[in-house]
Amino acid sequence: MLVFNSSNASPLIFFLTGIPGLRAAQVWISIPFCLLYVLALSGNSLILLVVFREQSLHEPMYYFLSMLSATDLSLSLCTLSTTLGVLWFDAQEINLNACISQMFFLHGFTFMESGVLLAMAFDRFIAICDPLRYTTILTNARITQIGVIMLIRIVAVMLPVVLFVKRLTFCSSLVLSHSYCYHVDLIQLSCTDNRINSILGLFALFSTTGFDCPCILLSYILIIRSVLSIASSEERRKAFNTCVSHISAVAIFYIPLSLSLVHRYGRSAPPFVHTIMANVFLLIPPVLNPIIYSVKTKQIRKAIIRILFQKQSQI
Repeated sequence: MLVFNSSNASPLIFFLTGIPGLRAAQVWISIPFCLLYVLALSGNSLILLVVFREQSLHEPMYYFLSMLSATDLSLSLCTLSTTLGVLWFDAQEINLNACISQMFFLHGFTFMESGVLLAMAFDRFIAICDPLRYTTILTNARITQIGVIMLIRIVAVMLPVVLFVKRLTFCSSLVLSHSYCYHVDLIQLSCTDNRINSILGLFALFSTTGFDCPCILLSYILIIRSVLSIASSEERRKAFNTCVSHISAVAIFYIPLSLSLVHRYGRSAPPFVHTIMANVFLLIPPVLNPIIYSVKTKQIRKAIIRILFQKQSQI
């Protein structure tokens, strides 16, 4: 049995997987994936452009939205090159350092999105439950602090994960089950004890998304209690409407995330179903978030229309 580790003189090469059993059809399957990437990149870039250019959108809610779009943009870029490279050019090889780097950013930006959704829930909680103090609580300095704390948390939970992956020794089977590097896939190829890696991976998951999800749920329990105490039905409807976009963003992030974790343990479906589901789940939030906020948020919709018409008039 061949044994490899990161200290070997020659670089350790892993092999990414396209769509198992459908290799001949991968080019055609890549077309919808390419369209999803185009939608994700263009949609989130447009949201960032709108928030940056429109002075009326320089408010806490839209700053957090721009953080969400930046995270979704980064998350899409993390897997773009390897996924389309495998599907289009059968470029399966990736060295260990590149694989670990992709894993760090892939999981890091996933956890970042969870943190941004929690910050947005806090924003909605303050806006509805304590509106008079909204601008004094969510100042630009505090929003910056929240962003920095989220970045520090990502580095703190992902750095041990990366360091312990570097210590692993790998055997002759170096074929990953996705078109990108995933922590669980990587450690399963190790021929040494990987229990510490599994524990660190679970700790990273539960200390980020596992912490954020109950906090978001709690914030909405408090929001609902506050809204139901409003006497006017019209005011209650308006208050709930301000939360619709965020609730949708939370749903399209946590539901696919939960399903992607569950489907890894299912063995009844063919392997290509698992692979396609994993790729689609990763692209759902970056694709749908800009659409949801463009459709459901009047200020964003108006700003997008205004910018598009300005560009058309300049042509």
